[in-house]
Amino acid sequence: MSLRKDFLWGGAVAAHQLEGAWNVNGKGISVSDVLTAGGVGVEREITNGVIPGKNYPNHEAIDFYHLYKEDIALFHELGLNCFRTSIAWTRIFPNGDELEANEAGLQFYDDLFDECLKYGIEPVITLSHFEIPYHLVTEYGGWRDRRLIDFFSRYAKAVMTRYKDKVKYWMTFNEIDNQSNYFRTYSTWVNSGLKFEGEEDTKLGRERASYQASHYELVASAKVVELGHQINPDFKIGCMISFPSLYSKSCKPEDMMMQMVANQRRYWYSDVHVRGHYPNFIKKLFERRNFNLDITIEDLAQLERGKVDYVGFSYYKSFVVADEHGKSPEFDYVETQDIVDNPYLDVSDWGWPVDPLGLRWALNWLYERYEIPLFIVENGLGAEDKVEADGTIHDPYRIDYLRKHIAAMKDAVDIDGVDVIGYTPWGFIDLVSAGTGEMKKRYGFIYVDKDNDGSGTLKRSKKDSFAWYHHVIDTNGEEI
Repeated sequence: MSLRKDFLWGGAVAAHQLEGAWNVNGKGISVSDVLTAGGVGVEREITNGVIPGKNYPNHEAIDFYHLYKEDIALFHELGLNCFRTSIAWTRIFPNGDELEANEAGLQFYDDLFDECLKYGIEPVITLSHFEIPYHLVTEYGGWRDRRLIDFFSRYAKAVMTRYKDKVKYWMTFNEIDNQSNYFRTYSTWVNSGLKFEGEEDTKLGRERASYQASHYELVASAKVVELGHQINPDFKIGCMISFPSLYSKSCKPEDMMMQMVANQRRYWYSDVHVRGHYPNFIKKLFERRNFNLDITIEDLAQLERGKVDYVGFSYYKSFVVADEHGKSPEFDYVETQDIVDNPYLDVSDWGWPVDPLGLRWALNWLYERYEIPLFIVENGLGAEDKVEADGTIHDPYRIDYLRKHIAAMKDAVDIDGVDVIGYTPWGFIDLVSAGTGEMKKRYGFIYVDKDNDGSGTLKRSKKDSFAWYHHVIDTNGEEI
């Protein structure tokens, strides 16, 4: 057996993409609740509050809030032994800056986790998955403000204390490194509540604000890791990063340098999470930019005290970078400008390169760098699925994608000696796409009858991939 006997086989979702019930039982508005529907090449609009008549797909999502008991029974039938989801911060602290938690929100997750545990399904919980309270943006400017460290810590303390005997695996901030792509406002908005206007809407303005917000989040993460270990020493608390494997276009030295800098610009986040200090290349960047960020001696001490137990990461695709703009000697990598096509890979319906071997590359890169356990908490293929006249849903393309990625994961374990603790493919039940707000971009083994325009019965149906993944779990990955 190549995988550990206690390997965590599951599926991954986020509260704002499946729960719905956006204003039920005291829940406040989150940054995702003011995102309209978008599409391929069409960014989701960020509105000033909730505007009547606009299409906000997260408001209903797939109504997991009311249907979770039936869904978890399906998850059990699928064979999951873990379920990665998030707690909606605004169910617990509707505005984010209250002193007391909302009991109705706490009770919902009590009931949800009890239902999971009844079936032997281990909850794997992300504390902040694109669900910052909108009030913290309008009143404080989002993570530009140091006070959010304390607000987040108060929220984390409330839920970690409440669920200390129900949840073992935690992660702090979902895909925190996405905001390294600070030219994409969606990324900075859902990560940190940053929307750029006026003098700040320049390269340096966006970059500085993103780094300052990131610093406060990293301090908050470290504070929560330390706090969580005090609440329950058995907690396993990880970070969560987005990891597209980054290749060089060629062996031209300038391209190789660009690849190195690209890795540095994205993965310094996990360096701080795991090592507890800033790498020199980022400190030199701050110095060159004259950023003079608000970083205190106590902040640095907190980073050292709050190092994570494992690295959780998403992997969907790889990128290729090249020095095509003559950026030497700094090689100032900008993700929206310096990525080029990879002629050796096919792409998905949404234009994402499909690269299973890149997952093995990612696992080796991360494990060699950090030497702590790794957890693949997102991986999957977004595609349009067709319901046949007899109600069946054939998705061989999804099975093929996941089979090849699981095989690459097993090779990383068997051949390369990487310590992988679990695998939770993304959106294993169809949900609202984060980036586009679409329903037709489906990832699941479980089909949900809902269209982009919001119509549908919400009926759940099994795709062919449901039985396939059940067998993968049943054989602990030996038969894929």
